[in-house]
Amino acid sequence: MKIVFMGTPEFAVPSLNALLSSKKEITAVVTQPDKPSGRGKKLTPPPVKAAALNSGVAVLQPERIKDEEFVNTLREINPDVIVVAAYGKILPKDIIRLPRYGCINVHASFLPRYRGAAPINWAIINGEKETGITIMQMDEGLDTGSILLQKGIEITKEDTAGTLSNKLSKIGAELLIEGLNAIEKGEIKLIPQDNSKASYAPMLKKEDGQIDWTKGAEDIYNMVRGMDPWPGAFTYYKGELWKVWKVRHGDTGKGLAGEILAADKDRIDVASKDNVISIIEIQPANKKRMTVSVFLRGHKVEAGVILGK
Repeated sequence: MKIVFMGTPEFAVPSLNALLSSKKEITAVVTQPDKPSGRGKKLTPPPVKAAALNSGVAVLQPERIKDEEFVNTLREINPDVIVVAAYGKILPKDIIRLPRYGCINVHASFLPRYRGAAPINWAIINGEKETGITIMQMDEGLDTGSILLQKGIEITKEDTAGTLSNKLSKIGAELLIEGLNAIEKGEIKLIPQDNSKASYAPMLKKEDGQIDWTKGAEDIYNMVRGMDPWPGAFTYYKGELWKVWKVRHGDTGKGLAGEILAADKDRIDVASKDNVISIIEIQPANKKRMTVSVFLRGHKVEAGVILGK
């Protein structure tokens, strides 16, 4: 089976490595262009490119996936299947229809739930107790294609988007190989999605990370976890930006939404709509991520201040 792999972030690397370790023929790896990163804005390759460079497989980085030159390159390769794992761009129909077995996607949710760009984040933000991986055959809709395989996983109360992504990426790699083997043997059965049960997980923006203290403590707890590592939850203290990386449910207490009730030892207690949330890991502007116990050694935090912009 001649395969082209398309992926970009760390989530896609286990699937690529699983393919490279298999006996299947990987003819090309397609990923997004290198981007400036860090304070020096140095051009940095995406994780998939870094993983592919040592394999000897050709790496393609088109600026625009719809460019005729790139599409013609894929036609010349003539893959039997294109595997997509978090590539980050919508594939045009010319590419979707090109391979003999179509395009197979590794999607990080139990479709038809959480179609879209950020299924892991939104599953945590919405307080889901479980999620999963779906191997699906792509069509021209947004994650609407038929299902090949699915496998579920529990979302723990300690999971962040980062830790859950790491777990799901490994499951995705295993299911991908299982699905491709079944396709080769002609043993796969496609299951159409039930569109009446669909929900969506839109791409997150930086501003989505601002904490709304008028929400309940459980909603804020889930939101902070779902925003880690990107875009990161944040709030403002007297106009100063605080990134909030870790919180826990605090003691019972009352105050205005966003009001600091206490700042002591290892936590900053803040009132929400229904209960107290304790900030225990923080990142002030232009500083590194740190525990609140370390932060309070060098910063005075006043009770009664209302957090927010």
